[in-house]
Amino acid sequence: MKQTILVVEDDKMIRELIKIYLVESGYDVVEAEDGEAAKQVFLTKHPCLIILDLMLPKLSGEEFCTWVRAQERNEVSIIILSAKSRTEDKINGLKIGADDYLVKPFEPEELLAHIEAVLRRTGQFCQKITFDGLCIKPRKGEVVLFDKQLPLTNHEFKLLFYFMENPNTVISRENLMNQLYPYADKIVHDRTIDAHIKKLRKKIEENPAAPKRIITVRGMGYKFVTE
Repeated sequence: MKQTILVVEDDKMIRELIKIYLVESGYDVVEAEDGEAAKQVFLTKHPCLIILDLMLPKLSGEEFCTWVRAQERNEVSIIILSAKSRTEDKINGLKIGADDYLVKPFEPEELLAHIEAVLRRTGQFCQKITFDGLCIKPRKGEVVLFDKQLPLTNHEFKLLFYFMENPNTVISRENLMNQLYPYADKIVHDRTIDAHIKKLRKKIEENPAAPKRIITVRGMGYKFVTE
């Protein structure tokens, strides 16, 4: 399960350099070129860590950092990467919620070392799978849809986790029953699975105009769709 890093940087060359280096190091990388765009990416992708420039258009890095820290259930780490090198800038960055502060110009190896150091402290809480704003955190037992935590039952959580681990794959009812009732000593009817999925759909597909996340494949089972 790869960890996702959001790079918020208005300089395209720097952003691309960071992305290439981090992808080669085994991370998933998403990008934003200004503070306002970063908000939407944050809510949609649920990154584990943010690399944040301060001098951004539309919304400053300081304002974005403050906004991130105001979000509920927020465990994301933030590393400020800025040309602002004064001591007071570093102190202010840490006070508004950054976990680390690195000054430009920088070496990619140095940035990676800072990322690894921060994730050693926080990464165990940041194992998650995310698709289009829907984020499941297996170790914490939480599911978040954009900025809202969903109250799933144990069976609903297990179903969703299995679906999100196997996206765009048809899964039979029998397979799903084995996931929910591996030690069942009595017959579990298909309609039991159907009932669990019906309730799960209502919670994760709150926008009726949006495409369905879980579709029925007639005669075969169900599929969690991300494409």
